[in-house]
Amino acid sequence: MTEEMVGKKPSFGVAVMVVLVAAVIIGYSVLKLEAEVHIPLVLCALFAALVGRWVLGIPWKTIEEGMINGIVLALQAVLILYIVGMIIGAWIQSGVVPSLIYYGLDLLSPRWFLLATLLICSVVSLSTGTSWGTTGTVGIALMGVAMGLGIPAALAAGVVISGAYFGDKMSPLSDTTNLAPAIAGTDLFQHIRAMIWTTGPTYLLVCAITIVLGMRYGGGTLDAAKISAIQAVMSHEFSISLLGFVPPLLVIALCVLKMPAIPGLFAGVVAGAVIAAFQGLGIGDIMNVIQNGYSATLSATLAEAEDLTAVAKALAESNILGVTPEMAKEVGGMLNDLLTRGGMQSMNWTISLIICALSFGGIMERCGFLEVMLRTILKGVKSVGGLVASVIASCFICNVFLGDQYLSIVMPGRMFRLGFEEKGLHPRMLSRSLEDAGTLTSVLIPWNTCGAYNSGVLGVPTVEYLPYAFLNYLNPLMAILLTYLGIGTAWKGKEGEPVITKEKPAGL
Repeated sequence: MTEEMVGKKPSFGVAVMVVLVAAVIIGYSVLKLEAEVHIPLVLCALFAALVGRWVLGIPWKTIEEGMINGIVLALQAVLILYIVGMIIGAWIQSGVVPSLIYYGLDLLSPRWFLLATLLICSVVSLSTGTSWGTTGTVGIALMGVAMGLGIPAALAAGVVISGAYFGDKMSPLSDTTNLAPAIAGTDLFQHIRAMIWTTGPTYLLVCAITIVLGMRYGGGTLDAAKISAIQAVMSHEFSISLLGFVPPLLVIALCVLKMPAIPGLFAGVVAGAVIAAFQGLGIGDIMNVIQNGYSATLSATLAEAEDLTAVAKALAESNILGVTPEMAKEVGGMLNDLLTRGGMQSMNWTISLIICALSFGGIMERCGFLEVMLRTILKGVKSVGGLVASVIASCFICNVFLGDQYLSIVMPGRMFRLGFEEKGLHPRMLSRSLEDAGTLTSVLIPWNTCGAYNSGVLGVPTVEYLPYAFLNYLNPLMAILLTYLGIGTAWKGKEGEPVITKEKPAGL
C-alpha cells in the first residue's frame, strides 16, 4: 500500500463536527471579535488538516496536495483580479470612469437609476462574460452616479451585482456558463435554454423591484447643487470627454469577438494608458498608477482641508465657481473615497483571502468532509424538487466552506450527476441548478472569492449589499419553487433531447 492510499473516509459525525467547528471559528471571529476573516480561515484549515492527519490517517503529502490543488484552481481568477486592478487605476487616471460618472449624472434620474443600472450591468456582463470585469469598471462608475443622485451605496451595489451576475450566468462567454454543462454532461446551449426557465422570471421580478424602489427614491428632490458640484470638481481634476467611452466599448467588442478574458481585459489597460499618455502623463507615472492605483488630488485637498477657508482657497486656485465651500468639502470627501483606488497592488488583500479560503476548501475536499455530508443528505431525497433543492443547498454550503464558486459547481456536480441520471432527468436540469446556486450565491459570502472581490471594488461590505442583491438569492428560491410546481422540468428523451413535462413521460 502506497503512502497516498493510507487513510480512511470520515464518518458523518466527524464531518459534521469539522464543519461546525469551522462555522464557530469563523462566526465568533468575524461577528464577535470583528476580525478580518483571513486568520480564522487559516485556523479552520489547520483544524481540518489535523483531523485529516491524526483522526483519518491521511498523509500530510496528500493533504498538502489538496490544499495546493485548491489554490491552483483559482490562478486564472487571480490573474484576472490583478488585471482588473490595473484597469481601475488606468481608467480613473485617464478620466474614463470619471467621464462615465459625469455623463451618467446628466442622463440618469433617481426614478430610473436602479432599473438602468440593472440593465447596463446585464448588457455589459452578457457581452463580456465576466461579472468581475463589469463590477470593477462600469460598476464603480454607477456607484459614483448613485452617490450623486442620493441612492444608498448598499442598494446601488446590490443592483450592480444583480445585473453583473445575470450576464455572467447567461453569457456563452462566461467560464461558469461553460463549466456547469461540462460537469453535468450536457451542451452549452441546452444549459442556457434551461436557465431561461428559472432566471427569466426572476429577472423580470428584479426589474419590477428596481422600478418600485426607483419610484420611492425618485419621489425626492434631485440635489442639483450636489450634482453640479460633483461635475465641477471632477472636470477640474480629470479630463472629461466622450473619449472615455472608448476603452469600455473596446473591451466589450473584443469579448463579443470571443477574445479570451485575460487579453481582452488587458487591452482595456493599454487603452486607458494610451489615453493618459495623450493627456500628458509620463510613462513612469502611468506605470505607477497601474501598479499602485490612483491617488486623488483636488478632491483629496478639499476633503482634507482643515476649515472652510482652506476649502474656499482651493476652489479659487482651481477656478471653480458657483460651489459653496460646505458643498465642496462634502463632494471632495465622496469623490476621494470613490476614486482613490485601483492598481495591481490593491488586489493583494482579496488575493490573500482567496488563497486562505481555497487552502481551507482544498483540505475539506481532499479529506472528504463535505462529500460525506452531502452524500448522506442525498440518500433521503426522493422527489425531483427535493433533488434540485439538495443541489442548490449543496452549492451554497460549498460556497460557504470551500470559498470558491468553481468548487461549488464542480463538487456538487460530480456528486449529483448519477442521481439525476437515475431519475431520468435531462442533465441540463443539473447544470441549471449548479449555476442557479453555485454561481449566484458565491457573491453573498464575505470570505468567498466573489464576495471578497466585489466588496473590495465597490467599497460596500458584503453583509450590507446582500439584502439588495435580489437576483442572487431570489433565483435559487425561484428554481426550487418552479421545480416543485413541475414548471420547466426537463426529462431525458429517447434521442437524448429534453422533454418538458411536469411528470416523467411513460416509456422513458
